[in-house]
Amino acid sequence: MIVEEEREFFAWSITCNGKEVQMSSLTLVVPSGTAPDSRAGEPIFKPLAAKVRLFVLITGILGSFVVATSLAGWESADLLKYSGFLIMALASSGMRISVPGMPGTLSLNFVFVLFGLVDLSAGETVMLGTVVTLVQCLWAKERRARPAQLVFNTAAMAVAIAITEQVYHSPWLTANNIDPAIRLAAATCALFFLNTLPVALVISLAELRKFGAVWRECYFWSLPYYLGGAAVAQALASANKYIGYPTVLLTGPVIYLIYRSYRLYLERLENEKKHVEEVSSLHLRTIEALALAIEAKDHTTHGHLQRVQVYAMALGKELGLNEEECHALQAAALLHDIGKLAVPEHIISKPGRLTPEEFEKMKIHPVVGAEILERVKFPYPVVPIVRAHHEKWDGTGYPYGISGDAIPIGARILSAVDCLDALATDRQYRRALPLDEAMKVVIADSGRAFDPKVVEVLTKRYVELEQLAQAKDRVKDKLSVDMKIVNGESPAAGFETSAQVPLDRRSKDGTKDFLTSIAAARQEVQALFEISQDLGNSLSLDETLSVLAVRLRRIIPFCSLAIWTRRDQVLVPAYVTGDDFRLFSMLEIPVGQGLSGWVAENRKPILNGNPSVEPGYLNDPAKFSTLRSAVAVPLEGLNGVLGVLTLYHADGDAFTKDHLRILLAISSKIALAIENALRFQRAESSATTDYLTNLPNARSLFLQLDSELSRGRRTNNPLAVCVLDLDGFKMVNDRFGHLEGNRVLHEVAAGLRGVCREYDYVARMGGDEFVVLLPGVKPTDVDGKIMRFREVVAQVCREMFHEDLLTISIGVAHFLIDGNDAEQLLAEADRRMYKEKSAHKPALPAVGASYRDSDWVTTVH
Repeated sequence: MIVEEEREFFAWSITCNGKEVQMSSLTLVVPSGTAPDSRAGEPIFKPLAAKVRLFVLITGILGSFVVATSLAGWESADLLKYSGFLIMALASSGMRISVPGMPGTLSLNFVFVLFGLVDLSAGETVMLGTVVTLVQCLWAKERRARPAQLVFNTAAMAVAIAITEQVYHSPWLTANNIDPAIRLAAATCALFFLNTLPVALVISLAELRKFGAVWRECYFWSLPYYLGGAAVAQALASANKYIGYPTVLLTGPVIYLIYRSYRLYLERLENEKKHVEEVSSLHLRTIEALALAIEAKDHTTHGHLQRVQVYAMALGKELGLNEEECHALQAAALLHDIGKLAVPEHIISKPGRLTPEEFEKMKIHPVVGAEILERVKFPYPVVPIVRAHHEKWDGTGYPYGISGDAIPIGARILSAVDCLDALATDRQYRRALPLDEAMKVVIADSGRAFDPKVVEVLTKRYVELEQLAQAKDRVKDKLSVDMKIVNGESPAAGFETSAQVPLDRRSKDGTKDFLTSIAAARQEVQALFEISQDLGNSLSLDETLSVLAVRLRRIIPFCSLAIWTRRDQVLVPAYVTGDDFRLFSMLEIPVGQGLSGWVAENRKPILNGNPSVEPGYLNDPAKFSTLRSAVAVPLEGLNGVLGVLTLYHADGDAFTKDHLRILLAISSKIALAIENALRFQRAESSATTDYLTNLPNARSLFLQLDSELSRGRRTNNPLAVCVLDLDGFKMVNDRFGHLEGNRVLHEVAAGLRGVCREYDYVARMGGDEFVVLLPGVKPTDVDGKIMRFREVVAQVCREMFHEDLLTISIGVAHFLIDGNDAEQLLAEADRRMYKEKSAHKPALPAVGASYRDSDWVTTVH
């Protein structure tokens, strides 16, 4: 056979599409212990089916006839030349080419068969092909080949060569002077079909598989390589004709070196592939370890993640997801809730319904989860699934409100199974529903919240998948969080000691204060644990500090708490609660002044300092405070002191060394939490705020405009979109410089914001162009607004330049009248603004100047 033994009929197995398929109808590999009279792994040959035996018999008879005829009519013009090519062909029997991405290997023997068609006699070619096939069947065989296998392979090859000879030397082709290259191509195709179709037929008969499917999967890929071999054979024949066969035979070592280099290259590719697979496996194990870490915090969540993964993977395969999509779904099923690390724990664990404010906080977790996972650089699309797993089929989900097929298929699967499992398990805010009732809820939301196709498949298989998930959950290893460790008497540094209680404070039997001390110590440990847990749960500065204040009050009594953050050389209040709230909220303390300023400058704590020395009380007799003592500790970040934590009390010397010790113990964690929150706050602000005017930028504008349009569609309220562009701004830059031009933009932005309502939205698109969104403003009411905008620009010019150097062009578009989406409204308003600007051009002194410094479309893109 031309194809390597993995493709031969009597081989131990065939490999199609990268999978080894045991031919059970022909051979049986017995596992250890199943057959006492046979050795483990040894083959037990079963009788062949009648159809297979008949086909093999016919092939053997035809092959024997062809070989006998070839021997009877044997002739060789140059026996030495024939012997040389025969030896070269036999040597190549062990040279098999693996093609990356293709199943199986390919022998080089067919090249010599095709060469024989061109340059040897028919008898020589048949014998060469037959002998080489026989040697190939016996070459490096790990197991003994059956006689029937040898007969079938050599006979099939002899028949294939004989018919191919007839095609190549066909009288019709030679009589019509058909080009030899075309004749060789036709003969090559004949050899390909005659060499592969019989084997595919035998396999289909033996394994009861479709003949066409077997041939396509296992053999069709090699046709281009047959045609390439034909070109090589033609080249060999031409070389033999012009330079002689000895020279051609001398190229054998060169061909072997090329083959050996190719094999080394393939081995390197195989090693690299193995390395990639190992890295991928490590990647998956890391994901599973992260899910296991979540289990250590919340067992219910981990069980939920495992069940969702089982459901999701089964539905993904049922819906025909490709391998990459399945890998992405597998990872997303475990990590889709990782963004809840940014949601405060008191919201996640709340034993009741969420308030609107709490739900707004909860809605950030898909976005935060996607941002966290983006840094992992997954080789498959995990991030889009995590980001969209709370989107709904009808577009009412979050965070982006996409709908239908725009939602990734993985996210559609995940949302349905996530909901089903959440309904069918106990949660803090409700008891679990029976599985059937939970499934009815999901079915009721089909076409609204969930993809109908996903729900249809889930409805058919949810009972089976629940059993599978429960079975997997039972065998899943659990962390030893409840294990009691008996070894270890004390830490190396010893146990923490508490201050001695004075004798006069003890009871006669010494039990009352002893028990109180134990309770206080336990309360302290619990409070410190809760503080350390809460500090990392939110990236919001206000939430972090408000939870800190509540937790801290349990172990350190205070009347007021102020957390100051350093801004250059000034401490400003980041969070204030308690007495004198208003005073501390408006206070700015220079570094080095007062109690908190001294702590910030010297990086040392103060115990029971005097609150009256804070700059807010000094030199102002009208201000009076009842606070008499304070304790302050510096909050040191990575780049030095970033703030001060100060507690105030109405009693003198109200704070103890234990209180100071507690504050120092948690100050580094507080500093880190504040530093992270401030970084997040700055990043969030810079992403949505124009640095020059402090107005929302184009990105923020489009999000707000989409939100206003959604509200308008629900409530049918009007919305006016105004595009404003300063006329003559280039002349201001030319006369007074760009710094003065920046001042103009800043003042115009402040003026526009000042004349707008609290819920109007003013944004800078770029350059000297602004956009104002006016919710609820009808076309009949917009003229008054436009007049105020013009007055703002005129007033800025009079105050800064004492002359009217600037005017403003305004275009207005109205929702439902001029367009239904953001692009239409902005385009129409921009067109009207530019029309007005064109009417202003003759009145401006800078002839030929460009009066549109920016275009909103360009700015967005």
